[in-house]
Formats: sequence, C-alpha cells, structure tokens
Amino acid sequence: MASFLIVDDAKVMRINLRNIIEELGHEVIAEAKNGYEGIETYKEELPDFVTMDITMPSERGIKDGIDAVKGIIDFHPAAKVIMVTSHGEEEKVITAIQSGAVNYLLKPIQVDKLKNIVDDLIEKKEKSSLEE
Repeated sequence: MASFLIVDDAKVMRINLRNIIEELGHEVIAEAKNGYEGIETYKEELPDFVTMDITMPSERGIKDGIDAVKGIIDFHPAAKVIMVTSHGEEEKVITAIQSGAVNYLLKPIQVDKLKNIVDDLIEKKEKSSLEE
C-alpha cells in the first residue's frame, strides 16, 4: 500500500481522486488546495506519491502545479509527482515532466491508467532497492 498526497483546487476532484486511490488499495494521507499548500504538506507528510493538478490559483509565489512540482523536487529530488491535466495542456505537461514530474493523467481520471502508473513506479522502486 502506497501513501498519497492529493493537490487540487477543486474539491470534487480531490474527492474523486481519493475514491479512486482508495479503491486501488492505497491511502490518501493528506490533501492540499493549492501548490503552496502542496509543497508544505509534502514536506510534513513525505507521501510515496503526489497527484498534482497542473492549473491552480497562485498562492505565495507558487503560480501553478508546475511551480509546486519544482518546489517538491527541490526539497526531495526522488519525489514521485503525477500531474493531473485537461486536454489541451500538453505544453504544460511537457514542462512539468522536465521539472521532475514522473508521469501524467488526463481528466477525467481513468482508474486503470492511474493503477498502471502507480504499479509501474512501485515496481521500479522495488527493482532499484534490490539492486542497491
């Protein structure tokens, strides 16, 4: 079971993601409603994974999900951040991946897509642990 932090300004999206994550057998240990809160909560909770909305309101110099990814990666370079985005934001997704995000999901979230991403990241983590 992996732990998750959900960062999204839309409460309905946080609820949907929580339901999907818990349906997959994982635990949501925290939620944040903007990028600034996301960074601060990450530092406190150190979850295994973060789902990060790409478009959120600015808060304390953190303009969007991309800035939040950079803040989390600066704090913990091995963080596993999965971007959540709408169609038409491909350029932002590329920037987020270049900034340290490990993958992305398109809205509406498909359970099997999230499951595949998480399973793949857990498998990679287990393999690297065995190789050390």
